[in-house]
Amino acid sequence: MHIVLVEPEIPANTGNIARTCSVTGASLHLVRPLGFSTDDRHLKRAGLDYWHLLDLHYHDSLQELQEQYPNGRFWYFTTKGGKPHHRVQYRPDDFLVFGKETAGLPREVLSQNPDYCLRIPMLETVRSLNLSNSVAIALYEALRQLGFPNMK
Repeated sequence: MHIVLVEPEIPANTGNIARTCSVTGASLHLVRPLGFSTDDRHLKRAGLDYWHLLDLHYHDSLQELQEQYPNGRFWYFTTKGGKPHHRVQYRPDDFLVFGKETAGLPREVLSQNPDYCLRIPMLETVRSLNLSNSVAIALYEALRQLGFPNMK
């Protein structure tokens, strides 16, 4: 599995996501610009004992990432998604894409990929879940469907 963070802004969220990726074997793709330095102490502290296990990639744009993986299937997580995240069949090499904390994914990405926009069910009275929680929920659903490969 691949986790993609498009322009993440909060280092502690990215650190928590890095830790989740490390313990599940998922690759982490960070799309620039980042709202912090990857040397940030909060980022490192959140996943301190796990950084050496992380398969980490940097990209200058989402388009660049997609061009590197032309056969990749990209799922875009958004509160505007029409389909619940647990109603799709995930594949081992899928890309789960999340936007920045303050704005989510760009509108053009969502409008160009309506069949691949997913939402995590939540009450309508609350804006959204924390980014690191959303990644964990989505990733673990995908891994559950795949039988938690190589995990005990």
